[in-house]
Amino acid sequence: MLILPIIIILGAIALSWGLGMLRRYLSQILKQKLAGTDRESSTRGLDLFLAIILSIARISVWFASILYIADLFPESRAISQQTRDILSSSFTSPVLTLGRSSYSIINLSVLVALIFGLILLVKAIIGIFKVRVLSLAGLNRGAQEAIAVIVQYALIFIGTLVLLQIWGLDLSSLTILASALSIGLGIGLQNIAKNFGSGLILVFERPIQVGDFIEVGDLNGTVERIGARSTEIRTLDRVSIIVPNSRFLDSEVINWSHGNPISRLHLPLGVAYGSDPKQVRTVLVEAAGNHPKVLPSPSPSLLFKGFGDSSIDFELLVWTAEPDMQFLLKSDLYFLMYEVLNQHQIEIPFPQRDLHLRSGKVEISTQLESALIEFMQSPKD
Repeated sequence: MLILPIIIILGAIALSWGLGMLRRYLSQILKQKLAGTDRESSTRGLDLFLAIILSIARISVWFASILYIADLFPESRAISQQTRDILSSSFTSPVLTLGRSSYSIINLSVLVALIFGLILLVKAIIGIFKVRVLSLAGLNRGAQEAIAVIVQYALIFIGTLVLLQIWGLDLSSLTILASALSIGLGIGLQNIAKNFGSGLILVFERPIQVGDFIEVGDLNGTVERIGARSTEIRTLDRVSIIVPNSRFLDSEVINWSHGNPISRLHLPLGVAYGSDPKQVRTVLVEAAGNHPKVLPSPSPSLLFKGFGDSSIDFELLVWTAEPDMQFLLKSDLYFLMYEVLNQHQIEIPFPQRDLHLRSGKVEISTQLESALIEFMQSPKD
Protein backbone atom coordinates (compact mmCIF):
# COMPACT_ATOMS: atom_id res chain seq x y z
CA MET A 1 0.00 0.00 0.00
CA LEU A 2 2.91 2.33 0.70
CA ILE A 3 4.70 1.55 -2.55
CA LEU A 4 2.34 3.57 -4.74
CA PRO A 5 2.58 6.78 -2.63
CA ILE A 6 6.36 6.50 -2.63
CA ILE A 7 6.36 6.09 -6.41
CA ILE A 8 4.06 9.13 -6.76
CA ILE A 9 6.31 11.26 -4.52
CA LEU A 10 9.42 10.22 -6.44
CA GLY A 11 7.63 10.96 -9.70
CA ALA A 12 6.61 14.41 -8.42
CA ILE A 13 10.21 15.12 -7.37
CA ALA A 14 11.51 14.02 -10.78
CA LEU A 15 8.87 16.03 -12.66
CA SER A 16 9.50 19.14 -10.54
CA TRP A 17 13.24 18.84 -11.11
CA GLY A 18 12.65 18.34 -14.83
CA LEU A 19 10.50 21.48 -15.03
CA GLY A 20 13.26 23.46 -13.30
CA MET A 21 15.85 22.17 -15.76
CA LEU A 22 13.48 22.96 -18.64
CA ARG A 23 13.21 26.56 -17.46
CA ARG A 24 17.01 26.97 -17.30
CA TYR A 25 17.42 25.38 -20.73
CA LEU A 26 14.77 27.56 -22.38
CA SER A 27 16.19 30.68 -20.68
CA GLN A 28 19.68 29.93 -22.03
CA ILE A 29 18.29 29.27 -25.51
CA LEU A 30 16.45 32.62 -25.50
CA LYS A 31 19.54 34.53 -24.36
CA GLN A 32 21.70 32.87 -27.02
CA LYS A 33 19.17 33.50 -29.80
CA LEU A 34 18.53 37.14 -28.91
CA ALA A 35 22.04 38.13 -27.80
CA GLY A 36 23.38 41.10 -29.74
CA THR A 37 20.01 41.89 -31.35
CA ASP A 38 17.48 44.67 -30.79
CA ARG A 39 15.25 42.17 -28.96
CA GLU A 40 17.85 41.32 -26.32
CA SER A 41 16.03 43.40 -23.69
CA SER A 42 12.84 41.33 -24.17
CA THR A 43 14.53 38.22 -22.72
CA ARG A 44 13.71 39.45 -19.21
CA GLY A 45 9.98 39.47 -19.95
CA LEU A 46 10.11 36.06 -21.59
CA ASP A 47 12.18 34.65 -18.73
CA LEU A 48 9.66 36.00 -16.20
CA PHE A 49 6.79 34.50 -18.19
CA LEU A 50 8.52 31.10 -18.25
CA ALA A 51 9.27 31.32 -14.54
CA ILE A 52 5.63 32.04 -13.67
CA ILE A 53 4.20 29.31 -15.92
CA LEU A 54 6.65 26.63 -14.79
CA SER A 55 6.29 27.61 -11.12
CA ILE A 56 2.52 27.20 -11.40
CA ALA A 57 3.09 23.84 -13.10
CA ARG A 58 5.41 22.65 -10.30
CA ILE A 59 2.95 23.71 -7.60
CA SER A 60 0.13 21.97 -9.47
CA VAL A 61 2.18 18.76 -9.72
CA TRP A 62 2.78 18.66 -5.98
CA PHE A 63 -0.79 19.58 -5.12
CA ALA A 64 -2.22 16.94 -7.45
CA SER A 65 0.20 14.36 -6.05
CA ILE A 66 -0.83 15.12 -2.46
CA LEU A 67 -4.53 14.90 -3.31
CA TYR A 68 -4.04 11.64 -5.19
CA ILE A 69 -2.13 10.11 -2.27
CA ALA A 70 -4.85 11.31 0.13
CA ASP A 71 -7.46 9.50 -1.98
CA LEU A 72 -5.60 6.21 -1.47
CA PHE A 73 -6.31 6.16 2.27
CA PRO A 74 -9.85 6.01 3.71
CA GLU A 75 -8.89 8.24 6.65
CA SER A 76 -7.89 11.17 4.39
CA ARG A 77 -10.25 10.58 1.47
CA ALA A 78 -12.97 12.83 2.90
CA ILE A 79 -10.48 15.67 3.51
CA SER A 80 -9.19 15.30 -0.05
CA GLN A 81 -12.70 15.54 -1.45
CA GLN A 82 -13.50 18.60 0.65
CA THR A 83 -10.29 20.27 -0.50
CA ARG A 84 -11.16 19.65 -4.15
CA ASP A 85 -14.66 21.02 -3.65
CA ILE A 86 -13.34 24.17 -1.97
CA LEU A 87 -10.79 24.74 -4.73
CA SER A 88 -13.35 24.09 -7.43
CA SER A 89 -15.84 26.54 -5.97
CA SER A 90 -13.10 29.13 -5.33
CA PHE A 91 -11.81 29.09 -8.88
CA THR A 92 -15.17 28.79 -10.64
CA SER A 93 -17.32 31.11 -8.51
CA PRO A 94 -17.80 34.64 -9.89
CA VAL A 95 -15.52 37.24 -8.30
CA LEU A 96 -16.08 40.10 -10.75
CA THR A 97 -19.29 41.28 -12.40
CA LEU A 98 -19.28 43.68 -15.32
CA GLY A 99 -22.67 44.45 -16.79
CA ARG A 100 -24.57 41.21 -17.20
CA SER A 101 -21.50 38.99 -17.18
CA SER A 102 -19.71 37.47 -14.20
CA TYR A 103 -16.15 36.20 -14.21
CA SER A 104 -14.31 33.71 -12.03
CA ILE A 105 -10.65 33.48 -11.08
CA ILE A 106 -10.09 31.04 -13.94
CA ASN A 107 -11.67 33.46 -16.43
CA LEU A 108 -9.53 36.34 -15.18
CA SER A 109 -6.38 34.19 -15.22
CA VAL A 110 -7.06 33.23 -18.83
CA LEU A 111 -7.54 36.90 -19.74
CA VAL A 112 -4.31 37.95 -18.00
CA ALA A 113 -2.41 35.15 -19.74
CA LEU A 114 -3.85 36.16 -23.12
CA ILE A 115 -2.93 39.82 -22.63
CA PHE A 116 0.58 38.90 -21.47
CA GLY A 117 0.95 36.62 -24.50
CA LEU A 118 -0.32 39.45 -26.71
CA ILE A 119 2.36 41.80 -25.35
CA LEU A 120 5.10 39.24 -26.00
CA LEU A 121 3.76 38.60 -29.51
CA VAL A 122 3.65 42.33 -30.28
CA LYS A 123 7.24 42.77 -29.06
CA ALA A 124 8.36 39.92 -31.33
CA ILE A 125 6.50 41.47 -34.28
CA ILE A 126 8.02 44.89 -33.58
CA GLY A 127 11.50 43.33 -33.45
CA ILE A 128 10.99 41.76 -36.87
CA PHE A 129 9.42 45.00 -38.16
CA LYS A 130 12.48 47.01 -37.09
CA VAL A 131 14.94 44.57 -38.66
CA ARG A 132 13.07 43.77 -41.88
CA VAL A 133 11.36 47.10 -42.64
CA LEU A 134 12.61 50.13 -40.70
CA SER A 135 16.32 49.32 -40.98
CA LEU A 136 15.95 49.07 -44.77
CA ALA A 137 13.98 52.32 -45.08
CA GLY A 138 17.05 54.52 -44.59
CA LEU A 139 15.74 56.10 -41.36
CA ASN A 140 18.04 57.07 -38.52
CA ARG A 141 17.96 55.12 -35.28
CA GLY A 142 15.85 57.67 -33.43
CA ALA A 143 13.13 57.72 -36.10
CA GLN A 144 13.08 53.92 -36.17
CA GLU A 145 12.54 53.74 -32.41
CA ALA A 146 9.81 56.40 -32.48
CA ILE A 147 7.86 54.59 -35.21
CA ALA A 148 8.35 51.24 -33.48
CA VAL A 149 7.01 52.58 -30.15
CA ILE A 150 3.93 54.12 -31.79
CA VAL A 151 3.15 50.93 -33.72
CA GLN A 152 3.71 48.83 -30.58
CA TYR A 153 1.27 50.89 -28.50
CA ALA A 154 -1.32 50.80 -31.30
CA LEU A 155 -1.08 47.01 -31.73
CA ILE A 156 -1.33 46.38 -27.97
CA PHE A 157 -4.37 48.67 -27.69
CA ILE A 158 -6.19 47.16 -30.67
CA GLY A 159 -5.22 43.62 -29.68
CA THR A 160 -6.51 44.15 -26.13
CA LEU A 161 -9.87 45.37 -27.43
CA VAL A 162 -10.14 42.34 -29.73
CA LEU A 163 -9.26 39.96 -26.88
CA LEU A 164 -11.89 41.53 -24.63
CA GLN A 165 -14.51 41.13 -27.35
CA ILE A 166 -13.54 37.49 -27.95
CA TRP A 167 -13.49 36.89 -24.20
CA GLY A 168 -17.12 37.98 -24.09
CA LEU A 169 -16.75 41.30 -22.29
CA ASP A 170 -19.19 44.05 -23.16
CA LEU A 171 -16.98 47.08 -23.71
CA SER A 172 -19.75 49.42 -22.58
CA SER A 173 -19.41 47.90 -19.11
CA LEU A 174 -15.83 49.17 -18.95
CA THR A 175 -17.10 52.63 -18.01
CA ILE A 176 -17.28 51.51 -14.37
CA LEU A 177 -13.76 50.11 -14.58
CA ALA A 178 -12.56 53.31 -16.24
CA SER A 179 -14.08 55.37 -13.42
CA ALA A 180 -12.34 53.23 -10.82
CA LEU A 181 -9.10 53.50 -12.76
CA SER A 182 -9.37 57.29 -12.92
CA ILE A 183 -9.76 57.38 -9.13
CA GLY A 184 -6.71 55.14 -8.81
CA LEU A 185 -4.74 57.42 -11.11
CA GLY A 186 -5.76 60.42 -9.05
CA ILE A 187 -4.75 58.81 -5.76
CA GLY A 188 -1.86 56.42 -6.16
CA LEU A 189 -0.84 56.19 -9.80
CA GLN A 190 -0.08 59.83 -10.54
CA ASN A 191 3.64 59.27 -11.06
CA ILE A 192 3.05 56.29 -13.37
CA ALA A 193 0.51 58.24 -15.43
CA LYS A 194 2.83 61.27 -15.50
CA ASN A 195 5.77 59.20 -16.72
CA PHE A 196 3.60 57.44 -19.31
CA GLY A 197 2.31 60.76 -20.66
CA SER A 198 5.86 62.12 -20.70
CA GLY A 199 6.95 59.06 -22.69
CA LEU A 200 4.32 59.79 -25.34
CA ILE A 201 5.50 63.41 -25.54
CA LEU A 202 9.11 62.27 -25.95
CA VAL A 203 8.07 59.91 -28.75
CA PHE A 204 6.01 62.46 -30.69
CA GLU A 205 7.98 65.68 -30.08
CA ARG A 206 11.34 63.87 -30.12
CA PRO A 207 13.40 66.32 -28.02
CA ILE A 208 15.65 63.32 -27.40
CA GLN A 209 16.05 60.26 -29.60
CA VAL A 210 17.71 56.89 -29.33
CA GLY A 211 21.41 57.36 -30.04
CA ASP A 212 21.57 60.98 -28.78
CA PHE A 213 24.28 61.96 -26.31
CA ILE A 214 22.59 63.95 -23.55
CA GLU A 215 23.15 65.49 -20.13
CA VAL A 216 20.33 65.59 -17.59
CA GLY A 217 21.31 66.75 -14.12
CA ASP A 218 24.51 64.98 -13.13
CA LEU A 219 23.99 62.20 -15.68
CA ASN A 220 25.46 62.08 -19.15
CA GLY A 221 25.37 59.28 -21.67
CA THR A 222 23.76 57.86 -24.80
CA VAL A 223 20.01 57.20 -25.03
CA GLU A 224 19.56 53.46 -25.60
CA ARG A 225 15.79 53.06 -25.24
CA ILE A 226 12.72 55.24 -24.71
CA GLY A 227 10.03 53.19 -22.99
CA ALA A 228 6.49 53.87 -21.82
CA ARG A 229 7.55 54.81 -18.28
CA SER A 230 11.31 55.33 -18.34
CA THR A 231 14.31 55.90 -20.57
CA GLU A 232 17.53 53.92 -20.51
CA ILE A 233 20.79 55.89 -20.67
CA ARG A 234 24.13 54.18 -21.22
CA THR A 235 26.94 56.16 -19.57
CA LEU A 236 30.54 56.34 -20.76
CA ASP A 237 31.33 53.74 -18.08
CA ARG A 238 28.94 51.33 -19.87
CA VAL A 239 26.49 51.52 -16.97
CA SER A 240 22.77 51.53 -17.79
CA ILE A 241 20.77 54.12 -15.83
CA ILE A 242 16.96 54.09 -15.87
CA VAL A 243 15.55 57.64 -15.76
CA PRO A 244 11.80 58.40 -15.36
CA ASN A 245 10.43 60.07 -18.48
CA SER A 246 8.97 63.00 -16.54
CA ARG A 247 12.47 64.13 -15.56
CA PHE A 248 13.23 65.06 -19.17
CA LEU A 249 10.28 67.47 -19.19
CA ASP A 250 10.66 68.83 -15.65
CA SER A 251 14.36 69.73 -15.86
CA GLU A 252 16.81 71.13 -18.38
CA VAL A 253 18.33 68.60 -20.77
CA ILE A 254 21.47 69.22 -22.81
CA ASN A 255 21.24 67.28 -26.07
CA TRP A 256 24.63 67.31 -27.77
CA SER A 257 23.29 65.43 -30.80
CA HIS A 258 20.01 67.27 -31.41
CA GLY A 259 19.78 68.59 -34.95
CA ASN A 260 23.50 69.00 -35.61
CA PRO A 261 25.96 66.93 -33.55
CA ILE A 262 28.85 69.35 -34.23
CA SER A 263 29.75 70.93 -30.88
CA ARG A 264 32.38 73.29 -29.49
CA LEU A 265 34.51 72.30 -26.52
CA HIS A 266 36.10 74.72 -24.05
CA LEU A 267 39.51 73.95 -22.51
CA PRO A 268 40.73 76.58 -19.99
CA LEU A 269 44.44 76.86 -19.15
CA GLY A 270 46.95 79.32 -17.75
CA VAL A 271 50.62 80.09 -18.46
CA ALA A 272 53.19 81.92 -16.37
CA TYR A 273 53.67 85.67 -16.53
CA GLY A 274 56.51 86.51 -18.90
CA SER A 275 55.28 84.11 -21.60
CA ASP A 276 54.59 85.46 -25.10
CA PRO A 277 50.79 85.29 -25.66
CA LYS A 278 51.22 85.19 -29.44
CA GLN A 279 53.58 82.23 -29.21
CA VAL A 280 51.13 80.46 -26.88
CA ARG A 281 48.33 80.97 -29.38
CA THR A 282 50.43 79.73 -32.30
CA VAL A 283 51.65 76.50 -30.69
CA LEU A 284 48.32 75.54 -29.09
CA VAL A 285 46.16 76.20 -32.15
CA GLU A 286 48.59 74.29 -34.35
CA ALA A 287 48.72 71.35 -31.92
CA ALA A 288 44.92 71.18 -31.58
CA GLY A 289 44.45 71.33 -35.35
CA ASN A 290 46.61 68.24 -35.79
CA HIS A 291 44.32 66.07 -33.65
CA PRO A 292 42.20 63.76 -35.88
CA LYS A 293 39.01 64.27 -33.81
CA VAL A 294 39.17 68.08 -34.05
CA LEU A 295 37.33 69.53 -37.05
CA PRO A 296 39.42 71.71 -39.38
CA SER A 297 36.39 73.92 -40.03
CA PRO A 298 35.49 75.77 -37.90
CA SER A 299 39.15 75.94 -37.01
CA PRO A 300 40.50 75.86 -33.43
CA SER A 301 41.02 79.20 -31.72
CA LEU A 302 42.51 80.54 -28.48
CA LEU A 303 40.81 83.23 -26.40
CA PHE A 304 42.75 85.55 -24.08
CA LYS A 305 40.55 85.44 -20.96
CA GLY A 306 42.47 87.86 -18.74
CA PHE A 307 45.14 88.21 -16.08
CA GLY A 308 44.81 85.86 -13.13
CA ASP A 309 46.45 85.97 -9.72
CA SER A 310 49.23 83.59 -10.76
CA SER A 311 48.83 83.13 -14.52
CA ILE A 312 47.81 84.57 -17.85
CA ASP A 313 44.45 82.86 -18.55
CA PHE A 314 43.47 81.46 -21.94
CA GLU A 315 40.70 79.21 -23.28
CA LEU A 316 41.19 76.83 -26.20
CA LEU A 317 38.10 76.36 -28.38
CA VAL A 318 37.82 73.33 -30.66
CA TRP A 319 34.98 71.77 -32.66
CA THR A 320 34.10 68.08 -32.85
CA ALA A 321 31.48 65.96 -34.60
CA GLU A 322 31.54 63.30 -31.86
CA PRO A 323 30.23 64.92 -28.66
CA ASP A 324 29.91 61.54 -26.95
CA MET A 325 33.72 61.30 -27.11
CA GLN A 326 34.33 64.79 -25.71
CA PHE A 327 35.86 63.64 -22.43
CA LEU A 328 38.47 61.49 -24.17
CA LEU A 329 39.13 64.29 -26.65
CA LYS A 330 39.66 66.81 -23.84
CA SER A 331 42.07 64.42 -22.14
CA ASP A 332 44.06 63.96 -25.37
CA LEU A 333 44.22 67.71 -25.93
CA TYR A 334 45.41 68.42 -22.39
CA PHE A 335 48.17 65.84 -22.82
CA LEU A 336 49.08 67.48 -26.13
CA MET A 337 49.00 71.00 -24.67
CA TYR A 338 51.27 70.03 -21.79
CA GLU A 339 53.74 68.44 -24.21
CA VAL A 340 53.97 71.37 -26.65
CA LEU A 341 54.21 73.95 -23.86
CA ASN A 342 57.14 72.04 -22.36
CA GLN A 343 58.79 71.78 -25.78
CA HIS A 344 58.64 75.57 -26.19
CA GLN A 345 59.68 76.16 -22.55
CA ILE A 346 56.40 77.85 -21.70
CA GLU A 347 55.82 77.44 -17.99
CA ILE A 348 52.52 76.32 -16.50
CA PRO A 349 52.36 78.13 -13.12
CA PHE A 350 50.99 77.02 -9.79
CA PRO A 351 49.27 79.28 -7.24
CA GLN A 352 51.81 81.33 -5.28
CA ARG A 353 51.92 84.27 -2.87
CA ASP A 354 54.64 86.83 -2.09
CA LEU A 355 55.17 87.47 1.63
CA HIS A 356 56.64 90.85 2.68
CA LEU A 357 57.93 91.28 6.29
CA ARG A 358 58.26 94.73 7.80
CA SER A 359 61.59 95.41 9.56
CA GLY A 360 61.51 96.38 13.24
CA LYS A 361 62.08 95.17 16.76
CA VAL A 362 60.22 92.10 17.86
CA GLU A 363 59.11 92.17 21.47
CA ILE A 364 59.87 88.95 23.39
CA SER A 365 59.53 88.04 27.03
CA THR A 366 62.45 88.18 29.49
CA GLN A 367 62.25 84.44 30.18
CA LEU A 368 62.47 83.60 26.46
CA GLU A 369 65.40 86.00 25.97
CA SER A 370 67.39 84.48 28.86
CA ALA A 371 66.65 80.96 27.62
CA LEU A 372 67.94 81.81 24.14
CA ILE A 373 71.14 83.39 25.55
CA GLU A 374 71.74 80.38 27.75
CA PHE A 375 71.20 78.02 24.80
CA MET A 376 73.64 79.94 22.57
CA GLN A 377 76.33 80.08 25.27
CA SER A 378 76.08 76.41 26.23
CA PRO A 379 79.01 74.24 25.03
CA LYS A 380 78.29 72.03 22.01
CA ASP A 381 79.31 68.38 21.80
